[in-house]
Amino acid sequence: MSNVVVGYDGTGDSERALRWAVEEARVRRLPLTVCHAWRWPYPISHIDYEGVAIVRRMGEHILDHGVALARELAPSVTVRKRLKDGSVTPALLHEAGDADLIVIGSHEPDEIPVGSTALQVPARADRPVVVVRSDGSRDGLIVVGVDGSAGADGALAFGFEEAALRGWRLRAVYGCWEPGAAPGGDLSLFGDEDALRRVTGAVLERAVAPWRVKYPQVRATTSLVLKPPREALLEAAEDATLAVMGARGTGVVGALTLGATSDALLKHAPCTVAVVPNYTR
Repeated sequence: MSNVVVGYDGTGDSERALRWAVEEARVRRLPLTVCHAWRWPYPISHIDYEGVAIVRRMGEHILDHGVALARELAPSVTVRKRLKDGSVTPALLHEAGDADLIVIGSHEPDEIPVGSTALQVPARADRPVVVVRSDGSRDGLIVVGVDGSAGADGALAFGFEEAALRGWRLRAVYGCWEPGAAPGGDLSLFGDEDALRRVTGAVLERAVAPWRVKYPQVRATTSLVLKPPREALLEAAEDATLAVMGARGTGVVGALTLGATSDALLKHAPCTVAVVPNYTR
């Protein structure tokens, strides 16, 4: 059954994620599932069954607080709760089996530790993941990374839908100053900036055109930037409420690995970031 899944652990980061998820559920007219994962923090050989029961009850109290807050924020949204035993990432991915998207909180830019849920879930999920950050402009601008790949098309689909649902503006950004960004691998384009602009600009406009037709109400613009994709997107994210990227772009990466640009945005962008898998339903 379609729904929005949000991870909640009682921290300020997860509360911001909960608030974002509540609004997603409201505008999409979907139920919201609030998920909390608890675990016994010691080796099984040191298990204390009374202690385990206490830790579990603490998890239940945290989850109940999140559910109460969600219902207070949007009384019209159906809110469910799921208490999971184990690590956060597997719990969220398992719970999101039928979800339209997953929402999680994040540390501030440049403070995300290695192995963070904010990196693991987007890398492994087969549906969009929104990683909510506290800072960033709130004037309703969505920046979408475009590079001509299937991942970028999925990002545009999510970005345009989000813009239409929320009444926000959208800017499609193509950072084309990188060998992998040259259509057909034609490196000769980098010796002629006019030709590079013409060819990559056409790729950008073709990618955006069908989404303009599908969502004519969205105020959409395009921006071709003669900079590497990571640099172009990070600069654009400075003015954005939400930055949207495909999980993997034109580069070659391994399974369960984020593309370099998506990874950079999650670690350094000042705004909320959505990572969209190449396959979208």
